[in-house]
Amino acid sequence: MSGANYYATSGSTLFVTADRDLYLPPEPANTLAAWAACESVGLELWSGREPLDQPRDLILAEAIVARQALVRASDGRGHEIDLTLVMAGFEFEQVWSETRVFSAEGVEIPVARLRHILESKAAAGRPRDRLFLATHEEALRELLRKD
Repeated sequence: MSGANYYATSGSTLFVTADRDLYLPPEPANTLAAWAACESVGLELWSGREPLDQPRDLILAEAIVARQALVRASDGRGHEIDLTLVMAGFEFEQVWSETRVFSAEGVEIPVARLRHILESKAAAGRPRDRLFLATHEEALRELLRKD
């Protein structure tokens, strides 16, 4: 849900989330590059409750992509990024072709459309997602109207 915050119009419509999701295309070489970028800034990579296997090579990246496994990058102090290959209800190309680009401190950040984020949360059907959508229904509806 951190992507939804880019659509917020004021501090009253910011959403608290424990992590950030980075939706990756299902391409092993790109997955490998994402891992290298995370490691270059000191983030540790995890798969499930264990450190991501070594060597972190194309063979491992191919296995992660084939299984659509989640890899989490973490600094161990609460800064966490989920490197995900899945967005419920969508294929990567559809989401990517409709991203909206935001700028933060001079850096361009492509973000999934708000309706894609919300539809994906609804499609996932997890209790925490249903609770989030119900709790923030009015604010989300207003943001969708403005988008």
